[in-house]
Amino acid sequence: MIRWNKATISFALALALAACGGERQGGDDMDTSKAQPPPDLGNMTPQVVLETNMGTIVMELDKEKAPKSAESILLHVENGFYDGLMFHRVIPGFMIQAGGFTPDMMQRQSNQPSVQNEATNGLKNARGTIAMARTNDPHSAQAQFFINLVDNGFLDFTSETTPSPGQGGGWGYAVVGHVVEGMDVVDAIAAAPTHTVGRMDDVPVETVIIEKAYVK
Repeated sequence: MIRWNKATISFALALALAACGGERQGGDDMDTSKAQPPPDLGNMTPQVVLETNMGTIVMELDKEKAPKSAESILLHVENGFYDGLMFHRVIPGFMIQAGGFTPDMMQRQSNQPSVQNEATNGLKNARGTIAMARTNDPHSAQAQFFINLVDNGFLDFTSETTPSPGQGGGWGYAVVGHVVEGMDVVDAIAAAPTHTVGRMDDVPVETVIIEKAYVK
C-alpha cells in the first residue's frame, strides 16, 4: 500500500493536474464559449448540488473571497458541463477530483478562459473545502476541482513563485468553497477501490458519476 506523505502527494498532485489539464485526451467537447454567466442576484454564497450515483453533495461557494473561481464553476454548472462527468482521481487521505473526464476517460474540454489564481484569499485547504485544480501554471484553472479529505495546509499559498514539484509552497491551490451536505458521500467516494487506466492513476474501479449538477 502506498503511504502518502506531503512531499509525495504534492509531487503526485502536480503531475496529476498537469496530466488532466494540459494534453487533449479525447473528443468530448462542450462549447461554452458563447454562454453567459448566471445572473448575479446578490447571493455571495450560492450552493451547487452534485447528484452522483453514490449520493448527493452540496457545495457552498464563496463569491466574496473567490469571485472568479466561483463564477467559473457556476458558469460550467449552468451550462451542464459537469453532467455526466466522473470523479476521475481518488486518493484516500488526500482528495477526490472531478470536472474533467467522462466515464470512458475522454477529457471534456472547456472553452472558457482560465481564471486568475485566488489562493491569496485567506481560505485554507482544510477538510471539506473545494479547491480549483490546475496544471503547473498557477493561473490555469478552468472547470476541474477537488474536495479535500483532510487538512492539506501544504497546498495553501505561500509565495508568488512556483517551486519544483515536491518542494511545497508557491502559489498553492485556490479554495473556492466548502461542502455543506454530503461529506459522508465524499468519504464513501474516497473509500472506493482504484486502479490505473492508461496513464491515469487513482481512477475508481466502479465509476462515480456526477449525474446532474445544478444551483440550489
